[in-house]
Amino acid sequence: MQLSVNGVETFVATGGRDFDRSQPTLVLLHGAGFDHTAWAFHSRWFAHHGFGVLAPDLPGHGRSSGAALRTIAEMADWTVALLQAIGVASATLVGHSMGSLVALEIAARHPQTVSALGLIGTAAAMTVGPDLLKAAEANDHAAVDMVSIWGLGFRAELGGSLAPGLWMHSGAQRVLEQCRPGVLFSDLSACNNYRDALAAAGTVKVPTTIILGERDMMTPARAGSSLAAALPNSRLVVLSGAGHMMMMEKPDELLAALRG
Repeated sequence: MQLSVNGVETFVATGGRDFDRSQPTLVLLHGAGFDHTAWAFHSRWFAHHGFGVLAPDLPGHGRSSGAALRTIAEMADWTVALLQAIGVASATLVGHSMGSLVALEIAARHPQTVSALGLIGTAAAMTVGPDLLKAAEANDHAAVDMVSIWGLGFRAELGGSLAPGLWMHSGAQRVLEQCRPGVLFSDLSACNNYRDALAAAGTVKVPTTIILGERDMMTPARAGSSLAAALPNSRLVVLSGAGHMMMMEKPDELLAALRG
């Protein structure tokens, strides 16, 4: 689905079915350097099980035009504008990594638009190492290598995939390689500079599910657990053996946690 949001021509995946406003709306927000394809399995499942699914490419990502937004707050306000453009008053928000910070900020800034939250691969502070930031700023392929190596858990790096004929490491790299110059650096900087997660969490009243990877090297489980402790109405799920890219590594377990 194509639509204009704040003047940005935006692509929104709907899980293989036309978006239906009469159903509960589920918004899926991707992480830094990624796009709607991260939700290929989960968007389709929810769209065929009673939800109106919206999985947007944020500005500058995937099939959306415009420049990448520079702060988590800007991404939050833009996502609310997306809902308004489609005519949705309230939605369940599910975000991965950077997307989890966006979802959390929306719940704090625009509480009336959020009915529930799912935060995947999240943390109270998403600090990005200086070497990764430097490589991303230079549009050096080393940034792609670092994100894909650190993002996947041990088992994923052995080469297997639940989807026949695919390789998870290579698949992650291909998506990251499609980033326009400066986009990955902008995303990583937004995560690194965001300092409001704990303050935002304290204001959130809606049910929140936090899903962490036991072997996540990018947002370690202990960092996500501290955020869960700050959310008054939260449920914590840790996926055994999973790294940061749980949508690829543990799709069925992630789906079960979201459904729960």
